[in-house]
Amino acid sequence: ALCSALFLRQRLLGGGGNGSGAGRVFVLGGEGLRGEVRDAGLRLAGEGEPVPGEPVRAVLVGYDDQFTFAKLAQACGYLRDPQCLLVATDPDPWHPLSDGQRTPGTGSLTAAVETASGRKALVVGKPNTYMFDCIVERFGVDPSRTLMVGDRLETDILFGKNCGLATILTLTGVSRLEEAQAYMASDSAAAKDLVPNYYVDSIADLIPGLDE
Repeated sequence: ALCSALFLRQRLLGGGGNGSGAGRVFVLGGEGLRGEVRDAGLRLAGEGEPVPGEPVRAVLVGYDDQFTFAKLAQACGYLRDPQCLLVATDPDPWHPLSDGQRTPGTGSLTAAVETASGRKALVVGKPNTYMFDCIVERFGVDPSRTLMVGDRLETDILFGKNCGLATILTLTGVSRLEEAQAYMASDSAAAKDLVPNYYVDSIADLIPGLDE
């Protein structure tokens, strides 16, 4: 959410300004995402006093458990303007639930917007390196001393590889060890990028190392 808001700030404000004249952002997402956009100095579509002729300059798609047909239609209306950006926080199609069921993720909602609007979204989050660039800039992280830990090969592990990080797959989430082994056996260079350096049964296995 933070990186998506910073990305839009850079694109719409050039990194500065107070949001005046930058147009508005239509957010498909929860209050956390909307708050990050506000904190970045951008104005949200549907909030505050309307300004005649003020355009919506971006549609930002995040996780939205209140997603509706009306919201989809509204987003598509804004995206008829070729100058309106379509940005997504992440490509995850679904998320696992504790009972073994799945809930649709941001990637599913983004696909609906892409299909209905005929536009292609720019994904700011994993596996795009933009997120790590934000982390390095804000916290001075050394990539050579950084581990990327995640449970999804196609986003978390690929993100780590794209950023030049060592990677650890946890087996308590989305991806299974058999999938990583299949990618390792593949002749495809793209598949090799989905193979983690290490794996653990649970993220709890890493805790003893943090205490050392």
